Amino acid sequence: MTTEPASVARLLTPRSIALVGASPEPGSLGNAVLNNLTCFGFAGTLHLVSRSHKEIGDRACVGRIDDLPEGVDVVVLLIPAAATPDAIAACVRRKAGAAVVFASGFGEAGAEGKEMQLRLAETARAGKLALLGPNCLGAVNYAAGIPLTFEMLSEPPKLSGPGIGVIAQSGAMAGTIRYALTGKGLPVSCVVSTGNEADLGAEDFLAHLVDDNSTGAVALFLEQIRRPRLFVRLVARAREKGKPVILLHPGRSAAAREAAQSHTGALAGNYEVMRTWLQREAVVVVDTLDELFDSTALLHRYPRPSARGAAVLTNSGAFRGLTLDFAEDFDLPLPEIAEATKRALASVLPPLAVPDNPLDVTTGGMTNPDLFGAAAKALLDDPAVGSLIVSVIGGGPRQQMDKARSLIPVLQAAAKPVSLVYMGDESPLDPECVAFIRQSGVPFLRSPDRALRAMARAVAFGQALASRRVSAAPARAPARPAPGIVTEYRAKEFLAACGVPVPPSAFARTLAEARSAAARLDYPVVLKAQAAALPHKSDAGGVVAGIDDETALTAAWQKIESAVRNARPDVTLDGMLVEAMAAPGLELILGARRDDEWEPVLVVGLGGVWAEALADVRLLPADASETEIVAALKGLKGASLLSGFRNLPPVDLAPIARVAATLGGLIRAAPDIAEIEINPLRANADGVVALDALMVVTPAG
Repeated sequence: MTTEPASVARLLTPRSIALVGASPEPGSLGNAVLNNLTCFGFAGTLHLVSRSHKEIGDRACVGRIDDLPEGVDVVVLLIPAAATPDAIAACVRRKAGAAVVFASGFGEAGAEGKEMQLRLAETARAGKLALLGPNCLGAVNYAAGIPLTFEMLSEPPKLSGPGIGVIAQSGAMAGTIRYALTGKGLPVSCVVSTGNEADLGAEDFLAHLVDDNSTGAVALFLEQIRRPRLFVRLVARAREKGKPVILLHPGRSAAAREAAQSHTGALAGNYEVMRTWLQREAVVVVDTLDELFDSTALLHRYPRPSARGAAVLTNSGAFRGLTLDFAEDFDLPLPEIAEATKRALASVLPPLAVPDNPLDVTTGGMTNPDLFGAAAKALLDDPAVGSLIVSVIGGGPRQQMDKARSLIPVLQAAAKPVSLVYMGDESPLDPECVAFIRQSGVPFLRSPDRALRAMARAVAFGQALASRRVSAAPARAPARPAPGIVTEYRAKEFLAACGVPVPPSAFARTLAEARSAAARLDYPVVLKAQAAALPHKSDAGGVVAGIDDETALTAAWQKIESAVRNARPDVTLDGMLVEAMAAPGLELILGARRDDEWEPVLVVGLGGVWAEALADVRLLPADASETEIVAALKGLKGASLLSGFRNLPPVDLAPIARVAATLGGLIRAAPDIAEIEINPLRANADGVVALDALMVVTPAG
């Protein structure tokens, strides 16, 4: 696929449309698309192609695509897969601008279908025919009134402002997202199901929506991002234009792709690399459909949320306690409110209510519903508060309406993101009250959990917008070792030249050389087998530590030779590394890895045997600053080990971050470094030292 987006304007805003397989039969695809175009009042030229009908209603039909006039903007193919290749060829002959293929049975249906899809794409591209599908639900441009889908639609609502664009590779998900958003009373500008993406992909439609004045936010369901670098450029442009992009991407639970020989490759799976870079570009990557719906609704209304945390207002002491747990689970900051805010709240709250965040107004709201609006305003006026969630028990119909009348004027006027929750799941609400809330445009939910999750996403989005920076140019990298998997001793020589602390050591090809080296280094020492084909030495018995004298060194040499020979008879050792014993400390893993599709990433986390056992790691873009790396280290599940745990002394994070930033700079500066890993990096109060290292260098060019 190309690295530049294809124009889809002619497809989404056609002046002429041809339906191939048009039919008067109720329930047929050909009839469904025709009815949609009629319902939407399509004002352009409509051509019908049918082998079995001379006319449908008052419209004449032609028998073949070749009978169409040249230059039709969009040809919609309502025909079986087997007839599609010939139809695409005919569209090219008639110089059509675009084609929509609904039929399945292509790339998703095995080798024969994949081959047919490839031929379809080749024919379309050679003839400059933009192809949507196959195996898709089509596209609906609500803003322009163009429904190119067989899904049964009603007349579109008129947009009063920018709506939400929806792109999904799955037709079912495209429809589900549209239903969810319109069910919330939200305007939808465009919905596209891209299907198998034989030609046009999600990136092409995203490029259109980013520049489309009728679209203010974009919701995406993508199972694969086929052109990652283009995608990153497009979402960066969306960010600059103030259009939030919210993405749900399956694949979190898939086993990570095997990569070279390192733990870094195993820990930095495709999904996590994708998420790391997209979050860097302020894409809101969500984990569930509910989060996609709720975050889209919130950010469509508040496209520039604050980076500050949220205040929560409730009339339930129990829910106040739950909020504290949920906020920690969802990484939602709950800032401490100012003294002035506490005084303002104290002036309106009942005597037993404590002015705090989260705020419980107690039962005072039952007799004084104006309390809700007054408390909400006080919280929103606090400079430390970036957003507000009001989650209340609605009560009976009159109480529901009283709360709404008190709250809605305050929430509707707020420049900060707000959401209103009437707890109780599917318990009935007064229809008049619901209509009043919906008409206000204030985001409204029945689930407080969902409201808190969505606000956490909004705050994280605000933080991503606020933290945008220009990456510094990477430093030049020293000359690299020969291509391939680099043995530990050569990798450490390279790292030492880059300023990374390594233990005093010497490479020995013979036992005599090892004895001489150990004498120079002074006992105790460590002995390690060295071979490019043996990156995980310990697994083959290739490491002996705590060697105190020459006799022990001789025994260790023989033990390693025997163990490696038994475990890996295919491996011939280059020799062994004799290394001074390092002081005790905490072990970490630092790695940098190049990805085939995305930009390089850093991995930081607990190291040694824990790297795979716990997978307590954080991924960052390779150009992360030392400050960002320190923040990532503090975000580890085992971060308490870094700050001093039980009898362990605290670890200085600055040198760890410095080494990680060095690895990031190296992989950015040297395209031939596929990956580089230090595992473990031993850290203590005196600094850090790389105890083991692995590099993979690719041939130049």
